[in-house]
Amino acid sequence: MLKIFFGMAAGVGKTYAMLATALERRADGADVVVGVVETHGRPEAEALLQQFEIIPRRNIADGETAFDRTLRQEMDLDAIIARAPRLVLVDELAHRNAVGSRHSRRYQDVIELLERGIDVYTTVNVQHFESRADAVTQITGRVVHDTVPDSLLDRADEIALIDISPEDLRRRLYDGRVNIAEPPDIAAHDFFRIGNLTALREMALRMTAEHVDHQLQAYMQRKHIDGPWHSSERLMVAVGPSPFSERLIRWTRRAAYTLEAPWLALYVQTSDALSPDAKERLARNLALVRELGGEIVTAGGDKITETLLRVAHQHNVTQIVIGKAQHSPLYTWLRGGSVVEKLVRQSGDIDVYVVTGDAIDADAHPTPVIPIPHHHSSPRDYVLALAIVGVITLINGGLFSVLPWIGVQVIGFTELLGVLLIAVLIGRGPALLAALVSALSWNVLILQTQAIRPISRLQDIALISLYFATALIAGSLTARLRRQEQQARYSAERSMALYTLAHETATAVNMDDILKTAVIQIGRTFDAEIVFLLASEGDLAPQPHPSSTFSITPKDLAVAYWVFGQCQPAGRFTETLNIAEAQYHPLRTPRRTVGVIGICTRQTTRLSFDQAALLETFINQVSLVIEREILDEAAEQAAMLRESERLYSTLFNSISHELRTPIAAVMGAVSSLQDRQTVADPVLRDQLTGDIHSAAERLNGLVENLLDMSRLESGRLVLKQDWCDIGDLIGVVVKRLEARFAQHPLKVEVRPDVPLLQIDFVLLEQALVNVVENACAYTPAGAPIRIDAERADDAILIRITDHGAGIPQDALNRVFDKFYRAPGTATGGTGLGLSISKGLIEAHDGRLSVHNMPEGGAQFTIWLPLKDAPPPVRESDYAH
Repeated sequence: MLKIFFGMAAGVGKTYAMLATALERRADGADVVVGVVETHGRPEAEALLQQFEIIPRRNIADGETAFDRTLRQEMDLDAIIARAPRLVLVDELAHRNAVGSRHSRRYQDVIELLERGIDVYTTVNVQHFESRADAVTQITGRVVHDTVPDSLLDRADEIALIDISPEDLRRRLYDGRVNIAEPPDIAAHDFFRIGNLTALREMALRMTAEHVDHQLQAYMQRKHIDGPWHSSERLMVAVGPSPFSERLIRWTRRAAYTLEAPWLALYVQTSDALSPDAKERLARNLALVRELGGEIVTAGGDKITETLLRVAHQHNVTQIVIGKAQHSPLYTWLRGGSVVEKLVRQSGDIDVYVVTGDAIDADAHPTPVIPIPHHHSSPRDYVLALAIVGVITLINGGLFSVLPWIGVQVIGFTELLGVLLIAVLIGRGPALLAALVSALSWNVLILQTQAIRPISRLQDIALISLYFATALIAGSLTARLRRQEQQARYSAERSMALYTLAHETATAVNMDDILKTAVIQIGRTFDAEIVFLLASEGDLAPQPHPSSTFSITPKDLAVAYWVFGQCQPAGRFTETLNIAEAQYHPLRTPRRTVGVIGICTRQTTRLSFDQAALLETFINQVSLVIEREILDEAAEQAAMLRESERLYSTLFNSISHELRTPIAAVMGAVSSLQDRQTVADPVLRDQLTGDIHSAAERLNGLVENLLDMSRLESGRLVLKQDWCDIGDLIGVVVKRLEARFAQHPLKVEVRPDVPLLQIDFVLLEQALVNVVENACAYTPAGAPIRIDAERADDAILIRITDHGAGIPQDALNRVFDKFYRAPGTATGGTGLGLSISKGLIEAHDGRLSVHNMPEGGAQFTIWLPLKDAPPPVRESDYAH
């Protein structure tokens, strides 16, 4: 559960309200702790805070370099998770964490707490939401740097608006109860002006109202409540391909502006096909809805009234705007009544506004007295329908003359079957023509030319009329079913195309794969050539992405730059720069515009409304995936920068100390040697030169370590392998560290079955020296050190065992990291020795590991593989 205490500005009392509410929750038995709460010295908040368990904060070194680094106290996320309370209080949601924290922003800490099942109470001001930051900057003149995504409001289970009047807040300001950095008099004439606070207050109230309204809609849909609930006004206008829809859209926009209410436009897609002109008008009408800030909703269904009411209930619409069509009474009667009359009768609690068009509109687009369905079959289809009816009639006539036992019913049903086939295979218009022609042919060619039985003229007319009506209705219904089946198949293809695009782009591993998949899917779905131009350093890249399938001309590139700058579509089939060869759309996300996509379709007309809607969905999906990839790359770069900064800081601190100590010794010794009395004393002179020699050796060791690490990381380390004796290797190491073993009893045991090993003697000597020197450094004086070597199957094991304090458990997995030194260790050293040893041993295909001994101390184990058998010893090897 997430509860947000929300206000217009600092000082309204969010923290106090959060503490008071949490105190009530604790009284009900909830386990409540404080993660971080900033009272800023306010006594009433301090008094409440002292009643809670407070999780201590942790200190984090924050700063760009080691010289300006300071300690900051941040919420201890791990301690809260380990404590696992029922509810945690987290103040100041938009806070930016110190560098080195797990998350850079506090709201990310809150999200992790929620995902782990811990409830959170938090506070935030309206200016910190991303969608309001620019508006706040424009109102107050102050740039908001720390923002949180608006999606947190959608994630919140409850929002508590802490509201006071601007006058009361200013009084709190002068009383010193508002935490600000500047004096109250200056703040009162700057950020805390009455006008600023009033605007921020209205913004906070609106955001809260919008969130509550969305919660209400979700609740009504979840509980299947028909509604509407008149908690706030919401308008819906019915639009279609009619020119009159433009007037309705503008009327609804004016009404919504007056009522300060949201509005949407509904297009009901029926089974009737639209002509190219109708599709063009529909696209213009829906573009006008977007331009005026309305929401577009589409729904399918042939029962327009029921569809309008169903969508209105789903979206909690309180007012429906519909046009009064200029139909004749006969047309209305034949259609079973007008949509307006049905809507008014069935609307219930929803208000219906009927807008009448001008007379010029009715004259320009007159409605026929008899409803004529819109058909889009070609003349060839009608000719084919007539041919089918003629063939069936001839076959029936021939069969009837040869087989007189075939009755009138067989002939009639055969003709009807032909009408149904035409409806299924060709269309509704040819089917209606076939129904009429087949009825006439049945009457003229069959009934009147064959003396079957006496039949009255009246019966003949009735029979022919019933046949025609049956054929007409059956053909219409069959054609409608065929149309609905085509729509269902088209919808399924759209859904599958969208699913394929989402699945393929979601599983793509890099930007090239994402765009390659998008080009294939969009190009296949819309029969088009695709070009992608991505954003680069705040501007559009001049070169298309290699996955693009057509070359962009300089003229179209200029259009793409305009689209990127204005964040609006342009190009072919649009109202802007339509001389371009392709249509260009911005790849927009809530955060930014990540590029431009160009679509060059092979068809000569603009995309239909449903195609355009599908294309927009495709573009939105691709935009989000591109941004996801950009954010992933940015996160990787940020992680690399953080690691680089950490390594730089560690290296700087370690090497600066390691350099200062021997340099100080050299400078001190040289300074003493410049004294004549010191030079005259041979004992003191020898001691000083010995100090200089020791310091030089220390500096030389530091440089060698850095060079070895550089060679290891660059991959330029070349092994010079030869057959060597492990006993000799250990002997050289012991000799080299002879001074170290003066304080540590040493025991060396090399088993006699240890064979020769093909190694780089110098490099492996350095690795072993680092490990043994580390054991000497962290073993108390007088404690023994043991070195063992033995054969284990196909490998040689070298163990270095000390009797010191051992390695802390949490440091066992990090002792081989670069520049890592276990906490509490003595000063000195760079933390590179064991890391270099591990790299040198792994270069020999070996392994270096460490573990603590049960009786105390640590044991390092070097595992070196036996790859080949050593060569046989020849007598010539001992000739000298």
